[in-house]
Amino acid sequence: MADRIPTESSPSMASLLGEIVSDIQTLVRQEIALAKTEMLREWDKAKTAAGSMAAGAAVLAVGGLLLCIAVVCVLHEVAGLPWWASFLIVGGVLAVLGLVLFYTGRNKAAQVNVIPPQTAETMRENVQWIRNQT
Repeated sequence: MADRIPTESSPSMASLLGEIVSDIQTLVRQEIALAKTEMLREWDKAKTAAGSMAAGAAVLAVGGLLLCIAVVCVLHEVAGLPWWASFLIVGGVLAVLGLVLFYTGRNKAAQVNVIPPQTAETMRENVQWIRNQT
């Protein structure tokens, strides 16, 4: 009965390694899920920015075709301006409107992150944690 002395119930090295591997697998799965979520958010931002830029281009084109001729004719007839001055005024106004819409879309596009920031930060933290464990 002397060789049946109870030993400490500490986990074996194999079980500790198994738990570490399991924790790392869980961590990687969570990071992948986070990356997917962040990428979807960034995709939505990109779609919004592209939509705004497309709307700006469409407004500029449609406005240029339809309103330009009508307003030029009105300026020529009512204000007595020469044709070239009427075209210059209308073209300038439409160009300013188009530029405002374009720059609004460009600013929204600049907010899109190609690399998800939260995922990158947590990956750095996880790598540091793994290094500290070894």
